[in-house]
Amino acid sequence: MMINIVLYQPEIPPNTGNIARSCAITGAKLHLIKPLGFSLDDKHLKRAGLDYWEYLDLEIHENEHAFFEKYGDQKLYFATTKATKYYDETHFDENAFIVFGRETSGLPSYIHENYQESRFKIPMRKNEHLRSLNLSNSVAIILYEALRQNDFFDLK
Repeated sequence: MMINIVLYQPEIPPNTGNIARSCAITGAKLHLIKPLGFSLDDKHLKRAGLDYWEYLDLEIHENEHAFFEKYGDQKLYFATTKATKYYDETHFDENAFIVFGRETSGLPSYIHENYQESRFKIPMRKNEHLRSLNLSNSVAIILYEALRQNDFFDLK
């Protein structure tokens, strides 16, 4: 049993590094869907993840089709500012795949169309100048909520 964090075409190396560190420390599996906006050898990525990389369960998918072909039959959840329900109204299964979009453009429209009932959002102020939380902060909020809902598995 584990939570799966899925980053759809992440663009900013320090965000992915921070998320990798959160996944390693909680036992969550990290999935990266290419294309990535950086190299996995990027020094900012490695620095943000510190020395946690060897403890990370990481799976890289060549594209979104490869990811959906392999995991499309799993329980998928999608974080987006375009959802109508909040994360605390969502029950995250013990093997949840929680998908987060790109930092600059979010998730593609077909996901919004095909997975409307599986979308959720984090409450934020309404202001045209405030688009969304930082990706790594969003992942941390949702990852710990999913863990809490599952009694934190074997974390101490």
